[in-house]
Amino acid sequence: MIEQLRNLIKGAECVLFDFDGPICRLFAGHRAHDVADSLVDWLKKRDRHVLPAEEDLASDNPLAVLRAVARIRPGSEFVQALEEELTREELRAAATARPTPYADPLIRTWSAVGSRLAITTDNSPLVAEQYLTGRGLAGCFVSHFYGRTTDLSRIKPDPDCVNRALTGLDACPGATLMIGDTPSDLFAAQEAGVRFLGYARDGMRVQRLRGAGAEVVVDTLEPVLATVRAMARA
Repeated sequence: MIEQLRNLIKGAECVLFDFDGPICRLFAGHRAHDVADSLVDWLKKRDRHVLPAEEDLASDNPLAVLRAVARIRPGSEFVQALEEELTREELRAAATARPTPYADPLIRTWSAVGSRLAITTDNSPLVAEQYLTGRGLAGCFVSHFYGRTTDLSRIKPDPDCVNRALTGLDACPGATLMIGDTPSDLFAAQEAGVRFLGYARDGMRVQRLRGAGAEVVVDTLEPVLATVRAMARA
C-alpha cells in the first residue's frame, strides 16, 4: 500500500480534494436525511407537480432530491431556487461538520511542500470555503473552490468541476491527484485524466470504490499524511 501511495503522490504538483468525505463529514450534526426532508417540505409548499419519485423522496441524500427535480424542470428558476435552499442548509451543516481525521494536517503539509490545492465538490463552493475558513485552511486553497453550479447536469460523474480546477490551477492532468470517496468522484477523475486516490471511512464504501475500479483506496488519511511527510524529507 505504501508503495502504491508513493507512486500516486510522486510528481503530483496539484491535489484536488472532494469536500464531504475526504475533508469532513458535512452532515455529522445537521443530518443529511433531515435536510432531504426539508427540501421535500419546501417543494410541497410550492408546487406538488414537481415532487420527485418515491425513491428520490426516500433518499437520505439531499442532492438526489435536487437532481430529481432538475430532471423534471431542467434549467428552470424553480430548480435555481431549490439549489439556493440546499446551499442554505449546507451552510448550516458546515457549522457542525466533523473533520475527517488527519485531513487538516494533510492539507497543511501538502500546501507547505508547494503543491497547489483545489476543492472539487458537488456541494456549494461557498460551503467548502466557509468550513475551511473556520478551520484556518482556506488560505491553502487560495481561491480554488470548484463546486456545484445551477447546471445540475454538470455535477460528478461529469468532470466539469475537475476540469475547472485544472484550468484554474493551470495544472497538467497527468501531474494532478484527486482524492474522493464515491464512484462518481472516480469517474470524473478518469474522464479528466487525473490520478485518483479513494478514501472510504468504512468497509462498505471501500467495496463500492473498489467495485467501481479504484486501484488504491485508504480507510484513513494517516498513511497518506505519513507518505507526504516522508517524501518531503527525502
